[in-house]
Amino acid sequence: MKKLFALLVVAGMVSFVACGPKGPSKEELEKKRQDSIRTADSIAKVEADAKAAQELAAKEAEAKRIADSIADAEKNKKPIKKPTKPVVKPNTKVPGKG
Repeated sequence: MKKLFALLVVAGMVSFVACGPKGPSKEELEKKRQDSIRTADSIAKVEADAKAAQELAAKEAEAKRIADSIADAEKNKKPIKKPTKPVVKPNTKVPGKG
């Protein structure tokens, strides 16, 4: 009787182990898939926003650099002297001519 009981216990244990735990259901797999897609989209959006902010900052820095350069040029600008023509009075004799 002990051997029969031991044999039944071992057979029961083997049947439980053979069945094993069930894997995740299709709904759980689909939910995990959607979550991973949502996470990837969220990460991509954050990266795109960061890149756009970086480009905007670079454009603003370039515009500021140009404005500063123009301001410095205006500040250091020397007035242009217009060439003056020699004043020649009419009816005057030019030295060296007759």
